[in-house]
Amino acid sequence: MVTITVQALPKDAASWLELAREVESRGFDALSTADHPGSVPAPFVALAAAGAVTSRIGLGSYVTNGGVREPLHIATDVATLDVVSGGRARLGLGAGHTPAEWRAVGRERPGVAARVERAMAVVRAVQDLLAGEEVTVDSPQLALHGARLDAPRPVQDRIPLTIGTSNSRLLRFAGKHADVVGLSGLGRTLPDGHMHEVRWTPDVVDQQVALAAEGAAGRSEPPVLEALVQQVTVTDDAEGAVAEMAAHAGVSVSELLTVPYVLVGTADEIVDAVTAHRRRWGITRYVVRADAMEAMTPLLPRLAQIG
Repeated sequence: MVTITVQALPKDAASWLELAREVESRGFDALSTADHPGSVPAPFVALAAAGAVTSRIGLGSYVTNGGVREPLHIATDVATLDVVSGGRARLGLGAGHTPAEWRAVGRERPGVAARVERAMAVVRAVQDLLAGEEVTVDSPQLALHGARLDAPRPVQDRIPLTIGTSNSRLLRFAGKHADVVGLSGLGRTLPDGHMHEVRWTPDVVDQQVALAAEGAAGRSEPPVLEALVQQVTVTDDAEGAVAEMAAHAGVSVSELLTVPYVLVGTADEIVDAVTAHRRRWGITRYVVRADAMEAMTPLLPRLAQIG
Protein backbone atom coordinates (compact mmCIF):
# COMPACT_ATOMS: atom_id res chain seq x y z
CA MET A 1 0.00 0.00 0.00
CA VAL A 2 1.32 3.44 -0.97
CA THR A 3 0.28 6.46 1.12
CA ILE A 4 0.59 10.20 0.55
CA THR A 5 1.26 12.96 3.09
CA VAL A 6 0.51 16.60 2.34
CA GLN A 7 3.05 19.18 3.46
CA ALA A 8 1.75 22.73 3.95
CA LEU A 9 2.06 25.89 6.02
CA PRO A 10 -0.75 27.94 7.59
CA LYS A 11 -1.36 31.44 6.27
CA ASP A 12 -4.50 32.15 8.30
CA ALA A 13 -6.81 30.21 10.60
CA ALA A 14 -9.71 29.66 8.22
CA SER A 15 -7.72 28.36 5.26
CA TRP A 16 -5.47 26.20 7.44
CA LEU A 17 -8.36 24.46 9.16
CA GLU A 18 -10.14 23.99 5.84
CA LEU A 19 -6.99 22.48 4.37
CA ALA A 20 -6.73 20.04 7.27
CA ARG A 21 -10.34 18.96 6.72
CA GLU A 22 -9.66 18.52 3.00
CA VAL A 23 -6.53 16.45 3.56
CA GLU A 24 -8.62 14.10 5.67
CA SER A 25 -11.77 14.02 3.53
CA ARG A 26 -9.84 13.43 0.29
CA GLY A 27 -8.15 10.36 1.75
CA PHE A 28 -4.58 11.50 2.30
CA ASP A 29 -2.63 9.78 5.05
CA ALA A 30 -1.22 12.72 6.97
CA LEU A 31 -0.62 16.47 7.17
CA SER A 32 2.88 17.74 7.84
CA THR A 33 4.60 21.09 8.29
CA ALA A 34 8.15 22.30 7.82
CA ASP A 35 10.29 23.73 10.61
CA HIS A 36 12.45 26.81 9.97
CA PRO A 37 12.33 28.94 13.13
CA GLY A 38 11.79 32.58 12.30
CA SER A 39 10.73 31.85 8.72
CA VAL A 40 7.64 29.63 9.02
CA PRO A 41 4.92 29.08 11.65
CA ALA A 42 5.69 26.86 14.63
CA PRO A 43 4.94 23.32 13.45
CA PHE A 44 3.43 21.77 16.56
CA VAL A 45 1.11 24.71 17.22
CA ALA A 46 -0.18 24.52 13.65
CA LEU A 47 -0.57 20.75 13.82
CA ALA A 48 -2.47 20.89 17.10
CA ALA A 49 -4.96 23.28 15.50
CA ALA A 50 -5.32 20.90 12.55
CA GLY A 51 -5.88 18.03 14.94
CA ALA A 52 -8.84 19.81 16.49
CA VAL A 53 -10.81 19.66 13.21
CA THR A 54 -9.77 16.16 12.08
CA SER A 55 -10.01 12.67 13.53
CA ARG A 56 -8.02 10.28 11.31
CA ILE A 57 -4.96 11.77 9.63
CA GLY A 58 -1.48 11.67 11.08
CA LEU A 59 0.05 15.00 12.11
CA GLY A 60 3.79 15.47 11.85
CA SER A 61 6.75 17.77 11.45
CA TYR A 62 8.73 17.38 8.24
CA VAL A 63 11.26 17.89 9.61
CA THR A 64 11.97 19.39 13.02
CA ASN A 65 15.33 21.16 13.12
CA GLY A 66 17.35 19.07 15.55
CA GLY A 67 20.26 21.45 15.16
CA VAL A 68 18.73 24.42 16.94
CA ARG A 69 15.94 22.84 18.99
CA GLU A 70 16.61 21.03 22.26
CA PRO A 71 15.48 17.43 22.88
CA LEU A 72 13.31 18.16 25.92
CA HIS A 73 11.43 20.88 24.03
CA ILE A 74 10.96 18.61 21.00
CA ALA A 75 9.76 15.70 23.15
CA THR A 76 7.35 17.93 25.09
CA ASP A 77 5.92 19.41 21.89
CA VAL A 78 5.35 16.08 20.13
CA ALA A 79 3.97 14.42 23.28
CA THR A 80 1.53 17.30 23.72
CA LEU A 81 0.47 16.98 20.09
CA ASP A 82 -0.06 13.26 20.62
CA VAL A 83 -2.29 13.93 23.63
CA VAL A 84 -4.44 16.63 22.06
CA SER A 85 -4.80 14.72 18.78
CA GLY A 86 -5.73 11.44 20.42
CA GLY A 87 -2.58 9.59 19.42
CA ARG A 88 -1.95 10.86 15.88
CA ALA A 89 1.40 12.63 16.29
CA ARG A 90 4.39 11.90 14.09
CA LEU A 91 7.87 13.31 14.44
CA GLY A 92 10.32 14.12 11.70
CA LEU A 93 13.87 15.08 12.65
CA GLY A 94 16.75 16.46 10.63
CA ALA A 95 20.21 17.85 11.29
CA GLY A 96 19.43 21.48 10.40
CA HIS A 97 21.15 22.93 7.35
CA THR A 98 20.34 26.67 7.39
CA PRO A 99 23.19 28.79 8.84
CA ALA A 100 20.91 31.71 9.77
CA GLU A 101 18.85 29.47 12.07
CA TRP A 102 21.97 28.52 14.01
CA ARG A 103 23.16 32.12 14.29
CA ALA A 104 19.72 33.21 15.48
CA VAL A 105 20.12 31.06 18.60
CA GLY A 106 23.65 32.25 19.23
CA ARG A 107 25.70 29.51 17.57
CA GLU A 108 27.52 29.19 14.29
CA ARG A 109 26.46 26.22 12.21
CA PRO A 110 29.11 23.51 12.70
CA GLY A 111 30.56 21.33 9.98
CA VAL A 112 28.82 18.28 8.59
CA ALA A 113 30.40 15.79 10.99
CA ALA A 114 29.40 17.78 14.08
CA ARG A 115 25.86 18.33 12.77
CA VAL A 116 25.50 14.61 12.18
CA GLU A 117 26.79 13.83 15.68
CA ARG A 118 24.30 16.25 17.20
CA ALA A 119 21.42 14.90 15.09
CA MET A 120 22.10 11.36 16.27
CA ALA A 121 22.37 12.49 19.87
CA VAL A 122 19.11 14.44 19.61
CA VAL A 123 17.29 11.46 18.12
CA ARG A 124 18.46 9.17 20.92
CA ALA A 125 17.59 11.71 23.60
CA VAL A 126 14.11 12.44 22.21
CA GLN A 127 13.30 8.75 21.86
CA ASP A 128 14.46 8.06 25.42
CA LEU A 129 12.47 11.00 26.80
CA LEU A 130 9.32 9.87 24.99
CA ALA A 131 9.88 6.39 26.43
CA GLY A 132 9.84 7.84 29.95
CA GLU A 133 13.54 7.51 30.66
CA GLU A 134 15.81 9.96 32.43
CA VAL A 135 18.42 11.35 30.05
CA THR A 136 21.88 12.69 30.77
CA VAL A 137 24.19 13.59 27.91
CA ASP A 138 27.40 15.60 28.08
CA SER A 139 29.13 15.98 24.75
CA PRO A 140 30.47 18.82 22.61
CA GLN A 141 27.29 18.66 20.52
CA LEU A 142 24.60 18.18 23.19
CA ALA A 143 24.12 18.49 26.93
CA LEU A 144 21.21 17.33 29.10
CA HIS A 145 21.35 16.68 32.83
CA GLY A 146 18.70 14.48 34.43
CA ALA A 147 16.11 15.43 31.81
CA ARG A 148 12.72 13.70 32.09
CA LEU A 149 9.37 13.98 30.37
CA ASP A 150 7.04 13.28 33.27
CA ALA A 151 4.12 15.10 31.65
CA PRO A 152 2.50 14.94 29.27
CA ARG A 153 2.98 11.29 28.46
CA PRO A 154 2.26 10.34 24.83
CA VAL A 155 -0.85 8.35 23.94
CA GLN A 156 1.06 6.11 21.51
CA ASP A 157 3.53 3.58 22.84
CA ARG A 158 5.93 4.80 20.16
CA ILE A 159 5.47 7.99 18.20
CA PRO A 160 6.54 7.24 14.61
CA LEU A 161 9.92 8.81 13.83
CA THR A 162 11.05 9.99 10.41
CA ILE A 163 14.69 10.91 9.88
CA GLY A 164 15.12 13.02 6.77
CA THR A 165 18.64 13.07 5.36
CA SER A 166 20.95 12.50 2.42
CA ASN A 167 24.06 12.08 4.56
CA SER A 168 25.60 8.60 4.35
CA ARG A 169 26.19 8.22 8.07
CA LEU A 170 22.73 9.49 8.99
CA LEU A 171 21.13 7.20 6.41
CA ARG A 172 22.71 4.20 8.15
CA PHE A 173 21.63 5.58 11.52
CA ALA A 174 18.10 6.16 10.21
CA GLY A 175 17.98 2.62 8.93
CA LYS A 176 18.78 1.40 12.43
CA HIS A 177 16.63 3.76 14.52
CA ALA A 178 13.85 5.38 12.47
CA ASP A 179 10.39 4.17 11.59
CA VAL A 180 10.60 6.10 8.32
CA VAL A 181 13.65 7.11 6.29
CA GLY A 182 12.91 10.34 4.44
CA LEU A 183 14.62 10.62 1.04
CA SER A 184 14.77 14.06 -0.55
CA GLY A 185 17.63 13.85 -3.04
CA LEU A 186 18.97 17.11 -1.65
CA GLY A 187 22.69 17.60 -1.26
CA ARG A 188 25.07 20.31 -0.08
CA THR A 189 23.56 23.62 1.07
CA LEU A 190 24.22 26.36 -1.48
CA PRO A 191 25.83 29.72 -0.59
CA ASP A 192 22.44 31.39 -0.07
CA GLY A 193 22.09 29.18 3.03
CA HIS A 194 18.66 27.86 2.05
CA MET A 195 18.73 26.07 -1.30
CA HIS A 196 20.53 22.80 -2.03
CA GLU A 197 22.39 20.96 -4.68
CA VAL A 198 20.27 18.07 -5.91
CA ARG A 199 21.13 14.42 -6.42
CA TRP A 200 18.29 13.31 -8.65
CA THR A 201 19.67 10.28 -10.43
CA PRO A 202 18.60 6.66 -10.01
CA ASP A 203 22.09 5.51 -9.04
CA VAL A 204 22.15 7.93 -6.09
CA VAL A 205 18.75 6.65 -4.93
CA ASP A 206 20.19 3.12 -5.20
CA GLN A 207 23.11 4.14 -3.00
CA GLN A 208 20.99 5.88 -0.38
CA VAL A 209 18.49 3.04 -0.12
CA ALA A 210 21.40 0.60 0.25
CA LEU A 211 22.85 2.67 3.10
CA ALA A 212 19.51 2.66 4.94
CA ALA A 213 19.22 -1.09 4.39
CA GLU A 214 22.73 -1.55 5.75
CA GLY A 215 21.74 0.26 8.92
CA ALA A 216 18.54 -1.77 9.20
CA ALA A 217 20.34 -5.12 9.08
CA GLY A 218 19.05 -7.29 11.90
CA ARG A 219 15.85 -5.36 12.49
CA SER A 220 12.72 -7.48 12.54
CA GLU A 221 10.79 -4.61 10.92
CA PRO A 222 12.88 -2.41 8.62
CA PRO A 223 11.97 1.26 8.27
CA VAL A 224 9.52 2.51 5.68
CA LEU A 225 11.02 4.55 2.83
CA GLU A 226 9.46 7.91 1.98
CA ALA A 227 10.24 10.39 -0.82
CA LEU A 228 9.77 14.17 -0.77
CA VAL A 229 8.18 15.08 -4.10
CA GLN A 230 9.13 18.38 -5.73
CA GLN A 231 6.72 18.35 -8.68
CA VAL A 232 3.37 16.71 -9.37
CA THR A 233 1.86 17.26 -12.81
CA VAL A 234 -0.75 15.22 -14.63
CA THR A 235 0.00 15.71 -18.33
CA ASP A 236 0.27 13.95 -21.67
CA ASP A 237 3.73 15.46 -22.13
CA ALA A 238 5.83 14.32 -19.18
CA GLU A 239 9.14 15.07 -20.88
CA GLY A 240 8.12 18.63 -21.70
CA ALA A 241 6.78 19.18 -18.17
CA VAL A 242 10.10 18.33 -16.51
CA ALA A 243 12.54 19.64 -19.13
CA GLU A 244 13.25 22.91 -17.33
CA MET A 245 13.67 21.22 -13.94
CA ALA A 246 15.97 18.59 -15.45
CA ALA A 247 18.16 21.24 -17.05
CA HIS A 248 18.35 23.20 -13.80
CA ALA A 249 19.25 20.06 -11.85
CA GLY A 250 21.82 18.92 -14.38
CA VAL A 251 20.18 15.55 -15.03
CA SER A 252 18.57 14.01 -18.08
CA VAL A 253 14.82 14.07 -18.52
CA SER A 254 14.70 10.27 -18.41
CA GLU A 255 16.64 10.20 -15.13
CA LEU A 256 14.36 12.77 -13.56
CA LEU A 257 11.25 10.86 -14.59
CA THR A 258 12.74 7.71 -13.03
CA VAL A 259 13.50 9.05 -9.54
CA PRO A 260 10.76 9.40 -6.89
CA TYR A 261 11.13 13.18 -6.49
CA VAL A 262 8.78 13.98 -9.37
CA LEU A 263 5.41 12.42 -10.18
CA VAL A 264 4.74 13.63 -13.71
CA GLY A 265 2.81 12.12 -16.61
CA THR A 266 -0.63 10.75 -17.32
CA ALA A 267 -2.48 9.16 -14.43
CA ASP A 268 -1.43 5.73 -15.71
CA GLU A 269 2.20 6.82 -16.06
CA ILE A 270 2.31 8.17 -12.50
CA VAL A 271 0.83 4.96 -11.12
CA ASP A 272 3.35 2.96 -13.17
CA ALA A 273 6.19 5.14 -11.85
CA VAL A 274 5.12 4.66 -8.24
CA THR A 275 4.86 0.92 -8.86
CA ALA A 276 8.41 0.98 -10.26
CA HIS A 277 9.67 2.91 -7.21
CA ARG A 278 8.07 0.29 -4.99
CA ARG A 279 9.67 -2.59 -6.85
CA ARG A 280 13.14 -1.08 -7.25
CA TRP A 281 13.57 0.77 -3.98
CA GLY A 282 10.74 -0.27 -1.66
CA ILE A 283 9.36 3.28 -1.42
CA THR A 284 5.80 3.20 -0.09
CA ARG A 285 5.27 6.76 1.16
CA TYR A 286 5.42 10.16 -0.51
CA VAL A 287 5.20 13.73 0.73
CA VAL A 288 3.65 16.22 -1.69
CA ARG A 289 2.98 19.96 -1.45
CA ALA A 290 -0.52 21.26 -0.88
CA ASP A 291 -0.81 22.48 -4.48
CA ALA A 292 -0.60 18.85 -5.62
CA MET A 293 -3.72 17.74 -3.74
CA GLU A 294 -6.11 18.25 -6.65
CA ALA A 295 -3.97 16.20 -9.01
CA MET A 296 -3.24 13.45 -6.50
CA THR A 297 -6.75 12.92 -5.11
CA PRO A 298 -8.09 10.79 -8.03
CA LEU A 299 -4.95 8.63 -7.87
CA LEU A 300 -5.17 7.75 -4.17
CA PRO A 301 -7.38 4.64 -4.56
CA ARG A 302 -5.08 3.24 -7.24
CA LEU A 303 -1.93 3.97 -5.25
CA ALA A 304 -3.41 2.30 -2.18
CA GLN A 305 -3.66 -0.95 -4.17
CA ILE A 306 0.06 -1.07 -5.01
CA GLY A 307 1.59 -3.89 -3.03
